[in-house]
Amino acid sequence: MNPADAWTEANRQYLVSALRRVREMLERHPSPGRIAAVGNAAQEPPASPARWPLDLLCTALGLSGFEHDVLLLCAGMELDSAFAGTCAAAHGDPRRPFPTFGLALAALPEAHWSALTPAGPLRRWHLIEIMPGDALTQSPLRIDERVLHYLAGVSHLDQRFEGVALPIPAPDDLPLSYRSVAIRVAAVWSHAAAAPVIELRGEDPAGRRAIAAWACAQAGLRLYALQAVDVPASAADRELLARLWEREAVLSASALLVESEDTDPSTGGSAAAFLETLQSLAIVSGRQPLRLRRRPITRFDVPRPPAAEQRGLWTQALGQAVGALNGQVDAVVAQFHLGVDGIQAASTQVLAEMHGESPGPASLLWEACRSQARPRMAELAQHIDPAAGWDSLVLPPAQLRTLHEIAAHVGHRTTVYETWGFAHLSARGLGISALFAGASGTGKTMAAEVLANDLRLDLYRIDLSQVVSKYIGETEKNLRRVFDAAEEGGAVLLFDEADALFGKRSEVRDSHDRYANIEVSYLLQRMEAYRGLAILTTNMKGALDAAFLRRLRFVVEFPYPDASQRLEIWRRIFPPATPTEGLDLGRLARLNVAGGHIRNIALHAAFLAADEGQPVRMAHILRAARTEYAKLEKPLTDAEVGGWV
Repeated sequence: MNPADAWTEANRQYLVSALRRVREMLERHPSPGRIAAVGNAAQEPPASPARWPLDLLCTALGLSGFEHDVLLLCAGMELDSAFAGTCAAAHGDPRRPFPTFGLALAALPEAHWSALTPAGPLRRWHLIEIMPGDALTQSPLRIDERVLHYLAGVSHLDQRFEGVALPIPAPDDLPLSYRSVAIRVAAVWSHAAAAPVIELRGEDPAGRRAIAAWACAQAGLRLYALQAVDVPASAADRELLARLWEREAVLSASALLVESEDTDPSTGGSAAAFLETLQSLAIVSGRQPLRLRRRPITRFDVPRPPAAEQRGLWTQALGQAVGALNGQVDAVVAQFHLGVDGIQAASTQVLAEMHGESPGPASLLWEACRSQARPRMAELAQHIDPAAGWDSLVLPPAQLRTLHEIAAHVGHRTTVYETWGFAHLSARGLGISALFAGASGTGKTMAAEVLANDLRLDLYRIDLSQVVSKYIGETEKNLRRVFDAAEEGGAVLLFDEADALFGKRSEVRDSHDRYANIEVSYLLQRMEAYRGLAILTTNMKGALDAAFLRRLRFVVEFPYPDASQRLEIWRRIFPPATPTEGLDLGRLARLNVAGGHIRNIALHAAFLAADEGQPVRMAHILRAARTEYAKLEKPLTDAEVGGWV
C-alpha cells in the first residue's frame, strides 16, 4: 500500500472510532427529551494525533470538546447508517431520525449553550447548517458538505468558490526583480504578529500574480485569485464570503489574491470592505492603491522586468529559435515592455508560425508583440490601421525634415537613453511628444499614420473632447487609463482636438480653475514619462499655453497647401488602378482646398465614375467639387473651375 492510501485508511479508521464513541453516548442517553444541565466553559477536544483532518480543523477553528462531538454527531448522519435510528431512539420519536442541538445538549458531555450562538465556531464557520424547524434546539442539524469531505480526507475547493476563486500555480522560477519582491512578501508574513494585507502594485498583472504565487509556495500555501468585481456589494453577502473563505483557508492551507484592475469606485469600495473583515492571509493586486482603514496593509511596487531580464525571458521562452531571429530580440525589448505572460504568449505564437509562413521570423516576432500589446487599448481609443507612406505626404521640406527627425528619435531612443547614458542623467523629459498644428485637412492625421507605419507601431486616436470630464478627477483617471494601456507596446498616441484641454491655463479664481490646471499638469507629466510617441493635434495653435508648448519636443506647423503643393497632391491622389481620362492637373490645382478635401473630392468623383461605368473625368471631379464646397459652405468660383468642361 502506498503512503497516500495508507494515510487515507488510517484516517478512516480514526474517524470511524470517533463516530462510534459519539453513537455510544447517544445509545446510553437515559431520558429522551430531557435536557441536561449545561455549563459555559469551552473544553478542549480529546487528545489525538494532530495529523488527522478532524483534529486539525478543531484546533485551527477553536472548537471545544462539546462542539467537536456535535460536529461528529452531524457527520455520523452521512457516514454511518446506524446514526439515524440512534437519533430517533434518543429523541424517543421515530419521526425525528436526525441530530438537533437539544439532543446534543442532553446526550453529549461538557455541553454549553454558547455552542449554539452565531458567534460560536460551529455557526460562525458554517461547519453545520440549521435546517428549517420549529425552534433552535429542535431544528435538524446537517454538516456542511465541504467540511464532510475534508473530514473524510478528500480535499477540494468549496463549490461556492468554483469559477470565482481560481487556483494560481506557483511559477518554477521568477526574474530576479520579481523574486526580490516575493522574498520580502514572505518575510513580512513570517515576522508579523498579525499578518497585514499585502498590496502588490504595478503595471504587470501577470507579474504580480506570479510574485504572490511564489511567495505563497515558500510559505507552504496554495493561492487562489478572486476578482474585485466578484466581491458582493451587499454587506451580508460580503460577510458570508469572508467567513467561508476563512474556513477554506484553514481547510486547504490557502491564501487569497484579490485582483483589482481598473475598477470603479463602488467595486473598489466593496473589495476594501471585504478585506477589512477578512481574518486570513490576503494579497491585493492592482495598478492603484487600495485604502483600508481598520486593517494594516504593507505595499510593494512591482516594476516590469528591466531590459536585461526581459532578454533573458525571451531567450528562455524562444529556446533554440532565438538564433533564427537575427538579433531581433533586442529590437522588441527596446520597443515593447511586455510582462512575463506577454513574453510567453508572444513566444508561443512565434514558435507556432515560424514554419511555412511568408514573413520572416523577425517580422513574426515584432507582429506577435504588437498583438499582445493591443487588447487593453481596444476599448479606450480608436485603432487606425496606418497605410500611408512617406510618398503620400506633400509638405514643405522643413516639415518633412522634422517628421523624419521624430521617427529617428523614436527609433534610436534606446541607443541614446540607455547605451549612451542620457537616461541616467535625468528621468525627466524622456518621452517623445509632438504637436501638429494646422487647419483641417492639411495632413496632420496622415503624418501620424506615416510615422506609425514607418516605425511599425500601432496608432490610436484619442478624442480629447471625450476624455475631458466635468467631474473633478475623472479627466486624470481617463488619461491614466490610456497611457497605462499604451505603455506595454509603446503605441503612437494621437490626441485630437488638443485645445479641448490644453488651452491657456487660467489664473486660479475658484476650485474649477485649480483642477483644470491640475489636469493639464497631469497630462504633461505623463507625456514626459511615456515610452512611446504622443502626438497632439490642434487647429488653433494660438490658443495653447506657451508654457505647455515649451515642454513639447517637436512642434510641426502644417501650412495650407499652395498651388504647387496642390498640384503634387492631385498627381498622387488616384491609385494606379483607378481609370482616369483627360484630367488636367493644372486646372485641378486651382481648387483652393487642403489635401484632406482633395481626397474627399477624388473619392467622390471615383464613385460617380464607377456608377456610370466610365473612367474618372473632369466632369466627375467638378460634380464632386461642388458637393465638397457645399459641405464647407464655400462658393466654387469661376477662377477655380472656369473652362473645365
